[in-house]
Amino acid sequence: MSVSDIISSTEGEFHKSVEHLKSEFGKLRIGRASAALVEDLNVNAYGSIQSLKGVASISIPDAMTISIKPWDKGLIGAIDKAIRESDVGITPNNNGESILLNIPSLTEERRRELVKVVHKMAEEAKITIRTKRQDAMSKFKNMERDKEITEDDKTGSERKLQEKVDVINKEIEDLAKAKEAEVMKI
Repeated sequence: MSVSDIISSTEGEFHKSVEHLKSEFGKLRIGRASAALVEDLNVNAYGSIQSLKGVASISIPDAMTISIKPWDKGLIGAIDKAIRESDVGITPNNNGESILLNIPSLTEERRRELVKVVHKMAEEAKITIRTKRQDAMSKFKNMERDKEITEDDKTGSERKLQEKVDVINKEIEDLAKAKEAEVMKI
């Protein structure tokens, strides 16, 4: 494996970490309806576990409501149970045809708690990036030790990798700031 292969595969892992962070941010309940809040809930349907988005359509009729319409009306009880047993923290309103989830407004205290959660998630993403960087740098060190590359090549590769880490960390910080602003917005 060449130095450029190591850098490009590590960069790919960086981007996967950022995408994971974005999906985790999408799952935060911030006082506005979002399909991401419930779409991955596990529902016991037809004798197997399936995601909610696989057995029902999820729509957002207004900023404070999530509407869930199962494709098979017989699954409405299983969907209701899955929502109640999840950590979503919202009581479903089941009318026999569909399920409505009314998102409550957030208090100032809860908003501040969510900002702390956002920062914690961003820091976890940065830790993942640092770990991936360290793995790549140890590969460079091993390549130098095995005389596959020179010390100058190793130093240049580490510099190039660090530039990519700086770009990704900036992206993570920007995502966290945007999410914080979204959480604090009333």
